[in-house]
Amino acid sequence: MNVPVKILIVEDEEKLARFVELELEHEGYAVTKAFTGREGLELASSGGFDLILLDIMLPELNGMEVLRRLRRVSATPVIMLTARDEVIDKVAGLDQGADDYITKPFSPSELTARVDATYRRVCMSFNKNDVSVIESGPFTLNLKSRTVAKSGALIELTQMEYQILEFFIVNKNTALDRESILTHIWGENYYGGDKIIDVNIRRIRMKIEEDPSDPKYIVTIWGYGYKWGG
Repeated sequence: MNVPVKILIVEDEEKLARFVELELEHEGYAVTKAFTGREGLELASSGGFDLILLDIMLPELNGMEVLRRLRRVSATPVIMLTARDEVIDKVAGLDQGADDYITKPFSPSELTARVDATYRRVCMSFNKNDVSVIESGPFTLNLKSRTVAKSGALIELTQMEYQILEFFIVNKNTALDRESILTHIWGENYYGGDKIIDVNIRRIRMKIEEDPSDPKYIVTIWGYGYKWGG
């Protein structure tokens, strides 16, 4: 019997939380709800969930603070629920390590599509044709454990950051346009803009580059996209 994917909803609006719970349970997910930031952080930190839906406006601890603390101990995929369609909220969430965001109000179809896509791209295992390790310059990419080391030292990446870095390393010295990056990482039905690419690459550069302001591994191709030069 397949084990259901476990999702944590952290949302203080009980009617909305119930709506989301019913929609996801209808799709076969197992759902747990939390109504405050502090309760959500405690549950999320337990590591018992495959994906988290996290509201920004929460009592006790706001969603951004919950995400910031959670990322110290967990790489569990997080989709932020934002109350208004403002770029600052989205970018702030992505900077803190969110994997995606949904702007309220959202339809049941958008909710399930984003959850399905995030879980598939971040959590599911992929066949790698029996290749388990890829080396590029000082980097060692382990496809089975989904980890990256630089000169033998493990780099702490979220699963989203890992997947982006894997895409670049596998396509070493190939210029990747923004559309192909979006499609490969976020799927063909992604609703957001390409700002999410820049935010994630900035975070990755901070972790892998000696000088993030003058990167030598993830190189910008102006007006086009990026290229792995490691």
